[in-house]
Order: sequence, then C-alpha cells, then structure tokens
Amino acid sequence: MNATVFLVDTLFSLYLMVVILRLWLQMVQADFYNPLSQFIVKATHPIVGPLRRVIPSIGRFDTATFVLAVVVCALKIVTLALMFNGNLNPLGVLILSVVGVIKETLSLLFWVLLLRAILSWVSQGRSPIDYVLYQLTEPFLAPIRKVLPPLGGLDLSVLVAIIALQFLQLLLQDLFPMF
Repeated sequence: MNATVFLVDTLFSLYLMVVILRLWLQMVQADFYNPLSQFIVKATHPIVGPLRRVIPSIGRFDTATFVLAVVVCALKIVTLALMFNGNLNPLGVLILSVVGVIKETLSLLFWVLLLRAILSWVSQGRSPIDYVLYQLTEPFLAPIRKVLPPLGGLDLSVLVAIIALQFLQLLLQDLFPMF
C-alpha cells in the first residue's frame, strides 16, 4: 500500500507543480517561446484552455489555472482519503487544497531558487533554462538585494530567500499539521 500511496502522491504532486509553474510563468510574464515554457503550456493547455472560456482572468492573474491547481490538489486529497477509507468533508477538502497549493508553491520556489543557484556556478547564464529561472526568481530576489547588497562579490539573496521560505513552510506546517 505504501508504494501505491507514494505513486499517487508523486503523480499528483508533479502535475500540480507543472500547473503552478504555468501560473507563475504567466504572472512574471516569462519568455513564452522558451523550451521549458513551451513544455509547461503544452502539458496544461488541454485543461486550462477550456477552463479559460468559463473562468475569466483577473488582471494578470489567471484564475482558470489557479482553479485547476486547487482541483488537482483536491483530487489528490480525495484519492488518498479514499485509499484509506477516510471521511471526506467538502469544506475541509477545499481548505486543505488551497493550503496544499500554497505549500507546493513554496516548495517549488525553494527548488527553483536552489536550481538557479547551482546553475549559476556551472552554466553562467548561457542556457535558455537559466533565463527562465532568472525571470521566475528575480521578483523575489530583487527586493532582498535592495536591503542586502552583495558582500565581497557574494550574492546572499538566494540564501535569505531560502531561509524565509523554510520559515513559511514550517509556519504552515504548524498551522495545518494534517497536511
């Protein structure tokens, strides 16, 4: 049973990450023609496209994609609960889904920041993925750089952002221990 739970959790989480990345790419207006962006759009468009006809965007915020993220998280919760014959409270599932999307977003931001930091040591900005990672993370790192300038050529903004993300994740875990 553990292997099945792992597989279901992993598959839902991976698709949820792709949906969140689509929303994030749209919010920062990242390069649409980048190969990573194209993959994310192609993986989510069969569902997001029809949803957009029904659910309008609010400014630059794509509500259809956000609703898809909440639905994917809700399906994950419901599927795992049914595997264990758990009780399903619709309001509880909705709240846990929104919290799950937030937690997954924080986790995804952590991994993107870490990947950007590692790639900065290796590729030196020549890869198309470097450019997308820059576009995704710069809105979070630029305000930190204004407060904390580079010290001796070292950019500590990624470290500060990762510490802040870990704090937020632990805070959410304390507030919602069941998820």
